[in-house]
Amino acid sequence: MAISGKYGKVTIPRIGEDEPVFILRAQDRLAQGMIEIYKVIASFHDSPLGTELDREIERFRAWTGRRKMPD
Repeated sequence: MAISGKYGKVTIPRIGEDEPVFILRAQDRLAQGMIEIYKVIASFHDSPLGTELDREIERFRAWTGRRKMPD
């Protein structure tokens, strides 16, 4: 369980019940770019997340659903 300011309580394994989370959805036109920016920032901090973030970026890129500006 976790807490999203927009979606309320959400069930996410290995996240504390009261831990805040921020959710990016593939329908959000800005989400893929934000993940790409996060990857750059992570690399400047020697984070090993690069490959995992590349997979997420590709999943967002490949998603064929409707995209819209975030609300």
